[in-house]
Amino acid sequence: MTERRLILTDQDVAEGAAWLARVDPRFGDILRLTGPWPLRRRPVGFSALLFAIVGQQVSVASAAAVWAKVQAAGLDDLHRARQGDAEAWRACGFSRPKIRYAMALANSGFDYDALHHLPDEEVIARLSGLLGIGRWTAEIYAMFALGRADVIAAGDLAMQEAARLLYDLPARPTDAELRALAEPWAPWRAVAARGLWAYYQHIKSREGIG
Repeated sequence: MTERRLILTDQDVAEGAAWLARVDPRFGDILRLTGPWPLRRRPVGFSALLFAIVGQQVSVASAAAVWAKVQAAGLDDLHRARQGDAEAWRACGFSRPKIRYAMALANSGFDYDALHHLPDEEVIARLSGLLGIGRWTAEIYAMFALGRADVIAAGDLAMQEAARLLYDLPARPTDAELRALAEPWAPWRAVAARGLWAYYQHIKSREGIG
């Protein structure tokens, strides 16, 4: 059994990016366009999973605005979050479903440390057992809090659109289609995800300038 790779530093991202560029020159093209891809690590625990919930089905800018309010209110702290009522979450910009998810998570007693030595799919299964945590949210947590190198949140719309553009596909790939496309990127699929997100941001930036 091979040792599980983790993404802990910028050097790990660079190593994965170089490997991907050798396997598929398109990733080398992305690197030349975007420069090094960001690490995007977050501390393990409640705050990181709450941050992933905030990012569900909203733009990066919207998520950042809500998260700034969460931090200002101190609700990214587990103890404070347990004391927060629905109005406190609503004031931060949470929708009614996300208020339920946040309050349930704060009071779940979930054992985050128990995830460290579990296989990727077991990590995702355990997280998905929490209210409001689907596969995308669980994979985001695995990628950026746990540093899992071979997890890819293939349901992400921005990533799907980046893959469509990069591979000149006739339509945006589905979750299943992107997972199939990503198979050759193992064991660095989480780095490939970073590359696709960077590529998406690059394209959107160019469109904005134009």
